[in-house]
Amino acid sequence: MKAVNLPVSAGMNERNNLTVGGCDLAGLAKEFGTPLYIMDERTVRERCREYVKCFRANYPNTEVVFACKALCVTGILEIIASEGLGFDVSSGGELYTALRAKADPKKLYFHGNNKSPGEIRAGLSAGVGRFVVDNIYELKNLDAATRELGLRAEVLVRVNPGIEAHTHEFVQTGKVDSKFGVPLDQLAVLVKEVKKLELVSLKGFHAHIGSQIFDFAPFAAEAKLLLELTQEYGTAEIDLGGGLGIPYLASDQLPPIEEFARQVTAVLKGKTEAKLVLEPGRSIVGQAGVTLYAVGAVREIPGVRKYLIVDGGMSDNPRYVLYGAQYEAYPVSHPDAPRDETVTIAGRFCESGDLIIKDGKLPAVKAGELIAVAATGAYNYSMASNYNRVPRPAMVVVSRGRAELAVKRESYEDLVSNDAI
Repeated sequence: MKAVNLPVSAGMNERNNLTVGGCDLAGLAKEFGTPLYIMDERTVRERCREYVKCFRANYPNTEVVFACKALCVTGILEIIASEGLGFDVSSGGELYTALRAKADPKKLYFHGNNKSPGEIRAGLSAGVGRFVVDNIYELKNLDAATRELGLRAEVLVRVNPGIEAHTHEFVQTGKVDSKFGVPLDQLAVLVKEVKKLELVSLKGFHAHIGSQIFDFAPFAAEAKLLLELTQEYGTAEIDLGGGLGIPYLASDQLPPIEEFARQVTAVLKGKTEAKLVLEPGRSIVGQAGVTLYAVGAVREIPGVRKYLIVDGGMSDNPRYVLYGAQYEAYPVSHPDAPRDETVTIAGRFCESGDLIIKDGKLPAVKAGELIAVAATGAYNYSMASNYNRVPRPAMVVVSRGRAELAVKRESYEDLVSNDAI
């Protein structure tokens, strides 16, 4: 069973069941329950290696760091760290998790457009490699913390490049009207302020133009802009952020990282010796994940719509209700059967918008059967909630026929553990 939106290890066994990492998904449902997040270790490792190999082949002075916001789980970060990647963290919690995964602090890039003073002190005390400064307010807090602790901070300034990538409005971050980054016409003032500080030093510039982008041209334009700033201010690091898309549907194309690397580095080669930093997130873990659900009620409204109602939904995958994200599902039994039914996969939650797939094609599926939703490794667990007081699912990492628990399934006791009476 090969499809561009499934993990690279996906297949079918002799029982005609969908497998990932050599594990029968029906067996995983029996052992770990549903809903269940399943992460394929092989896909994660292959994506890490592809980024490092392709970019360093074109531009040796490249550092690849994983954007933790896509999926911040200790076990997953341990895998990524073992491939030599650093980490982009954007909160105290992400910082704590990366350190717990034994990440090299010098390879941590601390992001966030409103870091608290406590988070800044935690980053300084941990020895993070770079603070990515978003605004003058944060710079003042960073200066105060360095003087209080007697510790130095090396920073990248996040600029707003004014580049609108072709993606959903909610995940565009580089356009002019954005809460992120220093506008270019205000950059000189902030750089001047950085240079006044005793314990804060400017190393380079960062930008991030958005997420789920398939066109390489905006990234090349971003690289050109940051190169110009590097040359103007005499800095030594260019951080392009992340944003490369993944195939959510089998009809989508998998963006070739080799071509992405070629086009971006062509802008820099021969013009600078600055370090190039990349921060992929979704494109490392997105395709590696599938979410397993059991179908409960089947509701057919003649002439209108057929609903398959599953035991999860918007609390474990809020991306449809947030911005109409598209997904594709596969029945665990006979996943290659003809897709001759139009169905809407709905969740169990008390919201009419609680959908995972609207009017998608599937083979005939009955109540009690299992379905696997593809490409759920990024921004599913990390955005999950306890809406309707439903415990969040477990997560397993699969490899070579074995499944290891990465996140325990929450219990009702977990739900009330922080409640005060």
